[in-house]
Amino acid sequence: MMRDHATLPRAGAIERRRRRDSAAATKRAYKHAAMRDCGHRCVYCATSLGYESATLDHVHPLAHGGANAIGNVVAACSRCNLMKGDMLPHEFFVRHPWAGANFIRYARAVHRALKRSARRAVSLAMADTGRWAQPIAA
Repeated sequence: MMRDHATLPRAGAIERRRRRDSAAATKRAYKHAAMRDCGHRCVYCATSLGYESATLDHVHPLAHGGANAIGNVVAACSRCNLMKGDMLPHEFFVRHPWAGANFIRYARAVHRALKRSARRAVSLAMADTGRWAQPIAA
């Protein structure tokens, strides 16, 4: 017995594939933009990154209400991205002031409120360690 018709994929499968391809294209575009804006460096440890080794980090995490937007996404190495986790920027920069200093230098396209927060956190962390404290003259 011969069939005269071919089975076609259901419309739902085509729509899901189109949506998945669109999401992948958006992520690729965000990654290219973040790499360009960060000078192909990790914004936290300043190591040079290749496209394959770079990860996208949400400075203000999605878990804490951050947006999935260009001003909130930066390029980071996987080690720093895992170290930051879902910490808020000021929490991370107080614990690791060196990361905040690099963030201020390399994260050029982030929202200015995030940079301001980083400056404040680094300043507080340096003041607590006494690194910027001046010796008292007798």
